[in-house]
Amino acid sequence: MITLTETATSKVGELITAEGEEGLALRVAVRPGGCSGFSYEMFFDTEVNDDDKLQEYGNVRLVCDSSSAEMLDGATLDYTESIQETGFKINNPNAQRTCGCGSSFS
Repeated sequence: MITLTETATSKVGELITAEGEEGLALRVAVRPGGCSGFSYEMFFDTEVNDDDKLQEYGNVRLVCDSSSAEMLDGATLDYTESIQETGFKINNPNAQRTCGCGSSFS
């Protein structure tokens, strides 16, 4: 399953606090689509299904469905804030190629 860096954990924690809703978890998923075949999806979710993979980083809960967890095994979610780039980025060693925009992979 995907791992969160300390920077990503901190930012996700801030965003969850700003939402002001109890029980939120960050759901990371892989969906068919994008110009290379698959794309990443991230959103806050209150539901954790029986077959979901759950990982906790401090007070941040991360959930993935089992098929996404397989495709994200060994991947890292990081957060960058700089002049050139701000946002979350997934480094996935399972991706054989990525598209030019960087939001899809195969």
